[in-house]
Amino acid sequence: MTATSTPAVAAAPGPRRGLRLRGTAWTVWRAHRSALLVWCAYVLAMAGWLLWLRIVTLHEIDQEAASCGDSDPCIDVLAAMTYSSDLSMIGTLVSYLCYGVAAWAGAALTGRELERGTAQLAWTQSVTPTRWLAAKLAVPAVVLVLGTTALVLLYRWAWAADRGMVGDEWFYPDPMVNRGPLLVAYALCALAVGALAGLALRRALPALAVALGFMAWFHVFLDQHTRQLWPTTTLTDTAASRVPENADQIALGSITDSGARVSDLSCFNDDGASADAVRACMANHEFTGLYAEVHPPSHFWPLHLMATGVVLAVTVLATAAAFRLLRRRTR
Repeated sequence: MTATSTPAVAAAPGPRRGLRLRGTAWTVWRAHRSALLVWCAYVLAMAGWLLWLRIVTLHEIDQEAASCGDSDPCIDVLAAMTYSSDLSMIGTLVSYLCYGVAAWAGAALTGRELERGTAQLAWTQSVTPTRWLAAKLAVPAVVLVLGTTALVLLYRWAWAADRGMVGDEWFYPDPMVNRGPLLVAYALCALAVGALAGLALRRALPALAVALGFMAWFHVFLDQHTRQLWPTTTLTDTAASRVPENADQIALGSITDSGARVSDLSCFNDDGASADAVRACMANHEFTGLYAEVHPPSHFWPLHLMATGVVLAVTVLATAAAFRLLRRRTR
């Protein structure tokens, strides 16, 4: 009688743990990985360009300036202009990235899937429409927040490195957007608006056009009205005639005897006029002095945060409308 040996059974591998996407989040990544990889490449390209300008180009300019000593300025003007123009170009490309996000979200994220019926198929595979949309928004939102936050930090670093080399003032549209969370808010707003357009129209190309058109209008509209979101500072007399270059001048005019403010500067337009002639002109017009309405540099954060609040409000409304529309259509 011989004993038979039973081979040992290998232990089944335990479940893998780690930061891995699962369920609907993994499905979203799988379906849109090409677009997400393009986004990562875009962020890396802009980040690399900013790093090159800040570390290489500006360092070369600083070295050249140091070699001049006390002599007349000998900095290569073309190199200095290149730094300013390249930073301005990066600012524009970064500021308007929400256009691409809106077009992609409207066409590919929701519009194409509803048009082809893949969304309806997913809803029959134990995935509720609400969960499907939540995953559709959450995965790109995380990627957008990470990418835009990195661009904001790098842009602020390059923009503030040497203000004498940069032509864009703080109140220009691109620096106003790119130097804080407003850029992140625009990206999330574009995502929500694109998703809503895709759900409403259920076709890729019309959703792309509507989402892109709305974001273009909204971005330009807010650029033009951001300065109205915070009260201005009033300067009078000598201070009004010497508004700092780094202040955003909103209005300039004369003050009458009654205290009214008018935009008439006829008494001050002639640079060659004598002081007596100016005083006589002011007396004839019943002017008592000058006034200027300005936003000083200290108003950047109030203006920026107010604009961010407006964009986030539109984001919340678009997201809520998207979920409400989806629930109503899938009852």
